[in-house]
Amino acid sequence: MYLVKTPWLLKQFYSDLLWNADRDKRIIYLTFDDGPIPVVTPFVLKILKQYQAKATFFCIGDNIRKHPDVFEQVKQDGHAIGNHTFHHLKGWKTDDKTYVKDMQDCQELTRSQLFRPPYGRIKKSQTKRLKSLYPNLNIIMWDVLSGDFDINLSPENCLKNVIKHTESGSIVVFHDSLKAFDRLKYTLPKALEHWAKEGYTFKSLF
Repeated sequence: MYLVKTPWLLKQFYSDLLWNADRDKRIIYLTFDDGPIPVVTPFVLKILKQYQAKATFFCIGDNIRKHPDVFEQVKQDGHAIGNHTFHHLKGWKTDDKTYVKDMQDCQELTRSQLFRPPYGRIKKSQTKRLKSLYPNLNIIMWDVLSGDFDINLSPENCLKNVIKHTESGSIVVFHDSLKAFDRLKYTLPKALEHWAKEGYTFKSLF
């Protein structure tokens, strides 16, 4: 079970995390989690380039280690890089010491001021510890969850999810993963085409 549109109340409860950007600017902030990997990440880069779109890639450290050439291509294309832990740990089920160490292992590769907790699951104690270690760290959540990771979701409904709920300032989550690829490769080009016609531009975070 997941929510496509993040409720206002949840944003208020976790107000120290970033859920969306300025609603007054006609900008959409595309984000991609769980890469970099061959095939899928290069596909995303190709589509983004067609629309002169910049995005933010929240990378898993172990994937950077395995696929450094793909990681370098993301950077060379001018996209922002974020930390997504080294082993994609779920904060709610991980002790703070292990969680922070895993984030730091990824940080050695990303050198980023952007961090997204895998699954969007992070304890307040973990947030506090990370921000004490990295005072300039921005913990990024999302406004719209595409659902592309959901193998029971049709590509058509994945597209409907993002078209219906995305607005100015939205931070939208996609996944450059094999699990998501069937829905991503259908949704991303069509969504970008739709938003571009609506006058949106696409920027990376910070």
